[in-house]
Amino acid sequence: MSLIPHPDRRPRHGISNPPPALSLFSMELSRNLRVDSVSRLDPTPPHAIEDREPVAAAGAVLRREKVGCLLVTRQGKLVGIFTDRDLLARVLAAGLPLSVPMAECLTANPVTVRPKDSVQVAIKKMEKGGYRHLPVVDDANRPVGILSARRVVHYLVEHFPGLIYNQSPDPDRTPDLPEGA
Repeated sequence: MSLIPHPDRRPRHGISNPPPALSLFSMELSRNLRVDSVSRLDPTPPHAIEDREPVAAAGAVLRREKVGCLLVTRQGKLVGIFTDRDLLARVLAAGLPLSVPMAECLTANPVTVRPKDSVQVAIKKMEKGGYRHLPVVDDANRPVGILSARRVVHYLVEHFPGLIYNQSPDPDRTPDLPEGA
């Protein structure tokens, strides 16, 4: 997914054409949320660990890969998710040894999405559960990616580049002319 707004996602502005009203962008966003699939957000490749591995191994992967979550598998199928928050709350705060197997401290049966699910479905699941990450799985429940809140935010920014990129760093000041995008 590009961090630069996709030129085909919004109307082109010419000298003789005034920018469209904000409602046009929100109508377009509403349609795209229903039409675009999760795969359009380019989920990151999954970092996985087997459920019998110790928590110490998971901590090493989180640190080495600089990620906030791991997908926990058994024979290649998703059985849970383990996040940096799980490490703090379920292991360290509980005083468990780092030798404890992943199966004892993961979040079992996590909410998932499929690559062909709509972006709207993914956002609703994230919002309802308060999730920062959703595993993306295939029809056989094998992990194929991780959808992060960051990817969703970048997708949303594509629909409102003028509003997002032109925000003043001082909320009490408004620029006289648009700058940036």
